[in-house]
Amino acid sequence: MSSRAWKFKDNISTDEITPGRYVGLRSNIPELAKHTLEDARKEFPSEVKSGDFVVGGKNFGMGSSREHAPLVIKTCGVRAVLAQSFARIFYRNAINIGLPAVICDTTKIDEGDILDLDLTKGVVTNLTKNVEIVFPRMSKTMEAILLEGGLIPYVEKHGDLLLA
Repeated sequence: MSSRAWKFKDNISTDEITPGRYVGLRSNIPELAKHTLEDARKEFPSEVKSGDFVVGGKNFGMGSSREHAPLVIKTCGVRAVLAQSFARIFYRNAINIGLPAVICDTTKIDEGDILDLDLTKGVVTNLTKNVEIVFPRMSKTMEAILLEGGLIPYVEKHGDLLLA
């Protein structure tokens, strides 16, 4: 499945992903998702399509440890977040809820480029530019967690984590 890239700057914070003024919506994820990244791109929540990619620069998801940040991105239908680097807590929260967070060279991706992602091969293909961006594959454990849709579904199905 191929879809378009939404390009964001370096240092996108969790407050830009889930604005603090909507803290009252924390227990209503579908409503909170209607405000995803609106402080960074006002049109994002109304125009993002299922399967689209969020593409950041360095330090994506910095700031507080809002676990809602990757969850609302996933709720919007985003297929994966690609960035040059992630804040550590955002990265782990994303994997744990089943949202692929891929560390790769995003300088080769522009707004609106059509991308394809193959997690098992470790390749993002920019179909617009006919460029392959290779990235280190995730551990087998992280791939398994993503395959099951997140950490909770993985543990419910398998009862424990792989030690790989």
